[in-house]
Amino acid sequence: MHFTILQIILLTLLAFLKHVDYYGIPMLFVNYPVFWGLFTGFVMGDVKTGLLVGGTVQLMSLGVAGFGGSSVPDYGTTAIIATAFGASMGKSAGLAIGLPVGMLGVQLDVVVKILNGFVAKKAKSYADAREFKKMSAVTWLGPLLFGLSAAIPVFISVTLGQSAVNFILQNMPKWFMTGLTIAGEMLPAVGIAMLLNYMPTGKLVNYLLIGFFLTAFLKVPIIGAAIIGFAAAFAAYKQAEKEGQRVSTSSETAAGIGEDE
Repeated sequence: MHFTILQIILLTLLAFLKHVDYYGIPMLFVNYPVFWGLFTGFVMGDVKTGLLVGGTVQLMSLGVAGFGGSSVPDYGTTAIIATAFGASMGKSAGLAIGLPVGMLGVQLDVVVKILNGFVAKKAKSYADAREFKKMSAVTWLGPLLFGLSAAIPVFISVTLGQSAVNFILQNMPKWFMTGLTIAGEMLPAVGIAMLLNYMPTGKLVNYLLIGFFLTAFLKVPIIGAAIIGFAAAFAAYKQAEKEGQRVSTSSETAAGIGEDE
């Protein structure tokens, strides 16, 4: 399929904005594939296909999320590519082309997250030196890199076709792919460690150990461990609420006795 120059520009820009929006500037659509399929449908002049493809990709993405820095297939970009090609080749053909692009997005996402570590370090050095204008300027590299990680696969796809994406995926050096895999597996652990650093882990370490025991030794799924954690947290909350009411009642009683005297 041949795209016009305007369509190539708009599709690439759409993918760029999608990823920047997903990472919080301004986070209007929360990376829902159905939205990006719809927008791509407007660009291609086929809104119906955009909704059908976007809805299909939305169903594929249900229950999949990247927590703690983990990388997952880029379903939003998949919706853009699948809609773009599906507008003339059919929904099934569009999805077959879009899925490899989403998988390429996983690898680029890991690379960008590694690079953003250097961006954050540089921003911190400017902050320590009280050079806040430079700090603000270098921080914008983060959204730029994330946007390019989605825009580049889309640009390659709409200009060179699916074969170019498959060629890149199949010919990446083994050492490079292995390194990205290891880095991708480390990122969630780093993210969880950062979250624990801001939580009162020292006071609630018993709950942390229980959760680790459930998942590591009893192989309880994350949902099961979360349900148990919620039950424990709710019980602790109710107990604290009762103790607060008891203290409040005691204070009011003491105040009443003082007034009577």
